[in-house]
Parts: sequence; structure tokens; C-alpha cells
Amino acid sequence: MKTMPATFIVLLRGVMPTGKNKVPMAEFRAVLEKAGLKDVRTYIQTGNAIVRSKMAAREIETIIHRSLKDDMGVDMVAVVKTASQFGKIMGDNPFVEEDTARIYFTLLAEKPKRAAMESFASIDFSPEKVEVRGDVVYTLYATKYSDSKFNNNFFERKLGVAATTRNFNTMTKLLVSAKGDFRHSQDEKI
Repeated sequence: MKTMPATFIVLLRGVMPTGKNKVPMAEFRAVLEKAGLKDVRTYIQTGNAIVRSKMAAREIETIIHRSLKDDMGVDMVAVVKTASQFGKIMGDNPFVEEDTARIYFTLLAEKPKRAAMESFASIDFSPEKVEVRGDVVYTLYATKYSDSKFNNNFFERKLGVAATTRNFNTMTKLLVSAKGDFRHSQDEKI
């Protein structure tokens, strides 16, 4: 029985428009295609892609990390989820009644260790609201993400795992795109 390719959403950690973590999306697409991933599409300039593959998510993460290092000289973590996992992440959002402009999702490269989670649970995040569910940190910011000390780097330090953060809008558009409504094969600003 042949395995059918699955659709995966790829999120790079730490892509910046300039400097050592610059990853132009055209080059990123080329690296992913060279690594054997199919139907590669990127979304905006922050290291988001949708790909198809018969490989498992962890294998894709490893291949992307190695390929980016070998082909572009950047050492970045990739978090890879299936479209259905992404749908579950969105469905588990504890802040569904809140202003979506203040909701952020921090996807962890792996589940944190119990001791890190216990320590994390004792933090007073006021005025923000923070909840960890599995390998995702859901955050409702009181004002703006950029105004808070509770950011991606903070979560990585406290939980001891690599992470990457996206806002509600980006997460929603990636999920819609992964489910087949991605109308263009290049960078898309939908």
C-alpha cells in the first residue's frame, strides 16, 4: 500500500529581514525543493511554508535544519506540523472570545520537561494571560506583543526548548492555505 503525501506547515524560528538570520523566501523555497519536499509554497517573509511529503514531521524538521545550514549558512530550528495538527492547535485556543489581534501562538519544538513546566506554571504573567497546552503556548497580550517581556525568547529560556511564535492572523491564513485555498505558488499576501 502506497503512502500518500501529507500537507505540512513549516515555521522557521527567528527569520529576520536583515542580518545573520535573513532567509529570502525564493531561496527558502529552492532549499525546500532541493531537499525533496513537494508543492512548496511560502507565506510572507517570516519563514512560513506549506509543503507536501511522505516523510514524518520530525524527519522534515531535521532535513530543513540541515539544508538551511548547508545551502544558506543559517542555523535555524524548523517546527513542522500537519494541517490537521495545525487545526487542532487553532481549535484548542483558550482565548476564542477575545480580540484576535492580541492572540499569539508559540509552537515549541518539543514538549517541555515536567520541572520546567512546574516552574513556568508559578510565573505571574499579569497583565498577560498565558496557557500551555501540549507543545503550544497560547498568549493573550494586554496590549501588544512588542510591549511585553513575555515573548518567544522568554518562553524558550523558561521552558528550555526552541520555539517560534506567530500571531492569530498568520496562523489562520497558514491553516486555510494548507487546506487548499492557497491560490498562488509564490509568496502570498492573502
